Amino acid sequence: MNIAIMGAMPEEIAPLLEKVGAYKTEEFAGNKYYTATYAGHDLVIAYSKIGKVFSTLTATTMLQHFGAEVLLFSGVAGAINPNLKIGNLIAATKLAQHDLDITAFGHPYGFVPEGKVFVEADANLISKAKEVASQMGLELMEGIIATGDQFVADKARNEWIGKTFGADALEMEGASVACVCDAMNVPFFILRAISDAADMDASFSFDEFLESSAIESANFIIKMVEKLG
Repeated sequence: MNIAIMGAMPEEIAPLLEKVGAYKTEEFAGNKYYTATYAGHDLVIAYSKIGKVFSTLTATTMLQHFGAEVLLFSGVAGAINPNLKIGNLIAATKLAQHDLDITAFGHPYGFVPEGKVFVEADANLISKAKEVASQMGLELMEGIIATGDQFVADKARNEWIGKTFGADALEMEGASVACVCDAMNVPFFILRAISDAADMDASFSFDEFLESSAIESANFIIKMVEKLG
């Protein structure tokens, strides 16, 4: 199987590259893509750079140029749900764009005509993720993830996103990747490790826990690759 594994920052894919060992590097469309073979699968690994535009470009390249049949996203997120603590893992059941706003035309937040507010992740991949979590002795929460081109470090904004979208966590790439995969009928899975509380202390705790949270997420994704047939 040809599997795409994606992150947003170098820190989010560095543990993955360490796990796969030998890999080749290809430059395309202003980015670097790392190809390798692992557990009988062909992998293409990349970090997109932060935000919805770059993540859309990277996801599209992985599917169209490299021919990925499945996309797994490994990265970090800020918590909205108070039950999520730093280091916890959350798998997206569905994703929305919290900064998409054409409510002036009578539409709900996150919606554009011919689109939809939420994009649902692949149920089969979520099921496999639950098996992986059980085998690793980890708790995997499922929930709604909200995406926007903002690093949220404001309690009021955090609470608004949670209330408006029923979101449990927020980040800056997941929903755009989901839109690409949904449009191209490619199964996808978005895993996030909590690195901050998306509140006024977010900038501090994010730097402190980014590396450890990214390692936690990457280890999980590698186990999922091993499980895919």
